[in-house]
Order: sequence, then structure tokens, then C-alpha cells
Amino acid sequence: MASIFSKIVAGEIPAYKVAENDEFLAFLDINPMAMGHTLVIPKQEIPYIFEVDDDLLGRLMVFAKRVAKAVEASVTCARIGVGVVGLEVPHCHIHLIPLQNSVGEMNFGGPKLSPSQEELAAMAQKIQSNFK
Repeated sequence: MASIFSKIVAGEIPAYKVAENDEFLAFLDINPMAMGHTLVIPKQEIPYIFEVDDDLLGRLMVFAKRVAKAVEASVTCARIGVGVVGLEVPHCHIHLIPLQNSVGEMNFGGPKLSPSQEELAAMAQKIQSNFK
């Protein structure tokens, strides 16, 4: 059965896309820890990051770096935190999370924001415009 992320790649489920190429897709988390919280995935469904081929993993990280720079240019933050948990969705994904003060802001079990569709669309557009 296809993961929710594979359904996003296939266009079966909408997403607030911020960057894309032939191999990878970046889109906003709809229940973010901070505004600008972005997920970066390979389009190929691979359940676990440590199952990703070395060459593809390298390209994924370079793509994630470009996305992180776009997020950083789009929101006020001290840094972009990088997280890989691998339990929520069986499809390799990297969390890019704008941070203000501490690593405690990357609490995956903590409260999440509930931005409106309009806020998510505006954030996605802003990040897209900063993606180089």
C-alpha cells in the first residue's frame, strides 16, 4: 500500500509544495512545530532513511540543504533544525524546522501549530520564491 507521501507525489493528495525536481519533493508539514516546517522526501518510496542508496542519500541531503536555505530566507529564525525520526510515515523524510532559541523546539511529541490553509499557501509561496 502506498504511503501518504507517495500519494502526495502521485498528486492523489494535495500538499503545499515548496520545491521539486525529478527525484525529490519538499512540502510544508500541515501540523508544523513552527511556521515553515518542511518535509523533504525522495519521490521513490523507501521506508527508512538508512535503506536509501548512498548516492541517492547524498543527493537528497544536497536538495534538503537548498530547501533549508529557502526556508531560512523566508522566516525569522536562528537556525534550521534537521530531524529524521522515521516512525510517523513509512517513507523516508527529513524534517526542516525553523528554530529560535533551543533544541527543545524540536519536540515531535509536543504541541503543534494549526495554521489556516491561507497561511500555509502564503508560506509555501514565500519559500518557493526563495528556492534557488
